[in-house]
Amino acid sequence: MEAAIAGFALGFSLILAIGAQNAFVLRQGLRRTHVLPVVLVCALSDAALIAAGVAGFGALAKAVPGLEWGMRVFGAAFLIWYGAKTLYAAWRGGEALAAGEGAQSLRAAVLTCLALTWLNPHVYLDTVVLLGAVSAQYEARLAFAIGAMAASFVFFFSLGYGARALAPIFARPRAWRVLDLVVGLTMWAIAAKLLWM
Repeated sequence: MEAAIAGFALGFSLILAIGAQNAFVLRQGLRRTHVLPVVLVCALSDAALIAAGVAGFGALAKAVPGLEWGMRVFGAAFLIWYGAKTLYAAWRGGEALAAGEGAQSLRAAVLTCLALTWLNPHVYLDTVVLLGAVSAQYEARLAFAIGAMAASFVFFFSLGYGARALAPIFARPRAWRVLDLVVGLTMWAIAAKLLWM
C-alpha cells in the first residue's frame, strides 16, 4: 500500500503541470466533445509509458545516442505548429462557443491527443525515466506502477469532465480568445524550452 500511495502522489504531482496535453483536454472538456475518448487516450498512454518505465525501459533513452535530441526536435516542431494554429484561432475569434459546436471530428481529436502525448519528450522523462527510476526503490514495483496509473486516470477524467463547471465563463467569445492565446503561447514556450535545454 505504501508503494501504491507513493506512486499515486508522484504521478499526480508530475501530471499537474500545465502543458500541451492538459490544455487540449481542458479545451475538449469545455466544448463537451469527444471527452471520453480523449481522456482515455491520455490515461491509457500514460499507463503504457509508466509500465514501460517500471519495467526498466528508462535506460533505453540513455543507451541510444541522439534519441533524446530527436524526441525533442520532433516534439518542438509539433508544438510550434499546434501553437500557431491556436494563436490563429485567438486572432480570428468568433468561434462557436456552444457545447459541441465548432468541434473537430473524433478522428482528428484522437490523433491530436496522441500527437500531444507521444511527441512530447517531457512525457518520457516524467513517466518512463523518472517514475521508472523511483519505482526501483520499492520492492512492490507493480503497486507503485498501479498507483501512478491511477493518478493519471483520476487527473484526466477530473480535468475533462470537470471543465464543464467553467462553461459559463467560456460562454463569452473573449474568454475563448484568451484561452487560445494562453494555450498557443504555452505551446511555443514549451517548444522553445525543448530546443534550448
